[in-house]
Amino acid sequence: MNPLAPVLFISHGAPTFALEPGLLGARLRALDPMLDGVRAVLVVSPHWQTHGLAVTAAARPETIHDFGGFPEPLYSLQYPAPGAPPVAHDIAALMGRSGLSVALDPQRGLDHGAWVPMMHLRPQADLPVLQLALPFSLDAAAAIALGRALAPLREAGVALIGSGSLTHNLREFRGPGGPDQPYVPVFAQWMRERVTARDAQALADYRAQAPWAERAHPTDEHLLPLQVAFGATTQAEPFEVLETEVRFGMLSMESYAWGLDRHA
Repeated sequence: MNPLAPVLFISHGAPTFALEPGLLGARLRALDPMLDGVRAVLVVSPHWQTHGLAVTAAARPETIHDFGGFPEPLYSLQYPAPGAPPVAHDIAALMGRSGLSVALDPQRGLDHGAWVPMMHLRPQADLPVLQLALPFSLDAAAAIALGRALAPLREAGVALIGSGSLTHNLREFRGPGGPDQPYVPVFAQWMRERVTARDAQALADYRAQAPWAERAHPTDEHLLPLQVAFGATTQAEPFEVLETEVRFGMLSMESYAWGLDRHA
């Protein structure tokens, strides 16, 4: 039996993460060999939201620079990973067996929630990368259920990445060198403890239970990729915290991985 492909939750932070990898970027580069042998990588990013489920089906997805006002070098970066239309069809078929309809989008490329972390995780861009859209109607409980529906892809060699931010309140952006907001580590610790304990109920109800939840996430979309990733994992597999740094005073870069031991 082939090992399950790994699952990661990556806090991609601001687009400048592409140029300023910091501690997390170095940690992701060290994980590169863990992806050897996987069939494809499926990324769930908050920067593609639709009214239903959709998956990219382009053979050569473009690198989308879906941001403005950042340093000019960012706009010249490319991540020329191939797509995988057959895998997109497999994903749609799998979701259909779970009663979920998935549209295939042959035009959509990779937004920065996908290509920025992938630049560090797999800089050679040799693996097919696809994206799954977040439905506008998705909440935390439904995100966990979506992850469970996606879990069988791991048996077929598809690695799953939830790309978001453990905290994401841009109104509190302080710029480089700004002091860290005290709620950030408190919220991050609560989330880490709930993920470690595999407390799906608490993760689904985080807005009511987690300290500073609404301040850490005025809206849900940047945390939902974590719930999707969590839902795709199993009770027994090892869980690892990749990094815990904070940027700009309010962006926790804390990131997680599951199942890496099978690929060591």
